[in-house]
Amino acid sequence: MAGLDSGPAIPVWLNEDDLGCIICRGLLDCPVTLPCGHSFCSSCLKSLWGSWAEKPRWACPTCREGAPQKPPLRKNTLLQDLADKYSRAVRELEEGGRGAGPELAPGPAPASRRRPAALPAAAQRSITEVGRELGELVEQLVDITRSLQNQRSLSQSEADNELTILGTAFSSGVDLSLASPKLVTSNTSEGKMRDVLHALEEIQEKLRENFTWKEAFEKQTQVELLETPSTSSRPLPDQNHPAPRKASRFAQWAIHPTFDLRSLSCSLEVSEDLRTVTVSHWPQSYPWSRERFKACQVLCSQALSSGQHYWEVDTQQCSHWAVGVASWEMNRDQILGRTRDSWCVEWMGTSRLCAWHMAKELVLSSDKPGVVGIWLDLEGKKLAFYAAANQEKLLYECEISASYPLHPAFWLYGLHPTNSLIIKQVKT
Repeated sequence: MAGLDSGPAIPVWLNEDDLGCIICRGLLDCPVTLPCGHSFCSSCLKSLWGSWAEKPRWACPTCREGAPQKPPLRKNTLLQDLADKYSRAVRELEEGGRGAGPELAPGPAPASRRRPAALPAAAQRSITEVGRELGELVEQLVDITRSLQNQRSLSQSEADNELTILGTAFSSGVDLSLASPKLVTSNTSEGKMRDVLHALEEIQEKLRENFTWKEAFEKQTQVELLETPSTSSRPLPDQNHPAPRKASRFAQWAIHPTFDLRSLSCSLEVSEDLRTVTVSHWPQSYPWSRERFKACQVLCSQALSSGQHYWEVDTQQCSHWAVGVASWEMNRDQILGRTRDSWCVEWMGTSRLCAWHMAKELVLSSDKPGVVGIWLDLEGKKLAFYAAANQEKLLYECEISASYPLHPAFWLYGLHPTNSLIIKQVKT
């Protein structure tokens, strides 16, 4: 069997999400891995389990897969080693005075694994032009991989040769800071193809997220440069601006909730108008309160106990979030959607939009909605979520039977400071 060093070298770049604990929102410390495959800090998991009175008591905080008795917790030395290396790399960058962006914090790359010399020249071109080229290249690689999957008669050696070629093209043509370690984990050709395809699909999603706002910024800059002082000036007709959004069909029931500071996690901060919540760079020193969430969550002040209500949330500045409703009595140690008295839709940050209630997950789609509309009909006992960027498109609908008031509820996955959610003004 070929050694690990045979074939093209594929650099693996990590960001903090890859090595984060969902409980404490920091880098993994003495990580343990449960039978379901999810990993957490050992002390965080033990503390969380100790606070749970409901069953399954030994459940995974992420997927809620349970066990009849407490599973043995053994340190995952590989994850610990990766977390230590990541911390050292970030420290070296900070000490060397070279800042890294919040989404990427790579360590110094070996000479054999640096990006091609042609990339800096490409970076001088239009951001959107480079983005399109990268997107087209990844799309071609996805097609190649799917074609390989469909060739059932392809022999093991032929498939390995094809994947070697694919790996060479991949490592020489795409910014591998977006790549996934899964590219090199399988031993069979079929497994390699699945892993490569999954990694490429993740890269496609990240490219879309990274370049959507940059493209919009470029277009807006071009318009501002072309505009004259005249009040009658207009953008040129070929600017391809999106059509203005139509008035919401829920406008007559629109409310504009505000965040309740009593429930605000110490990892979050809110704007002066109480309609933007942001992950802080460091923990805030809010007064202690039994009503304050431990995780990056917050409720709104408005208690909705009757009638029909609609509000919208801008999610474009957040990489992993959940929005929905919950009772004020929701356990402050729990996560939105994992309790009997909370409902939500959650963007997992990995091309997966899900609905959650009572720790049960329902996968909805692989598209991230830029604006989420929440429709709460307490008379009809219905809760619905809509993608509302242009006009409302139903994402998920369910029945609710709550004898208590419900509050708009929010969760921000807290590994990246400046992640934010905004309560929007509904278009009327």
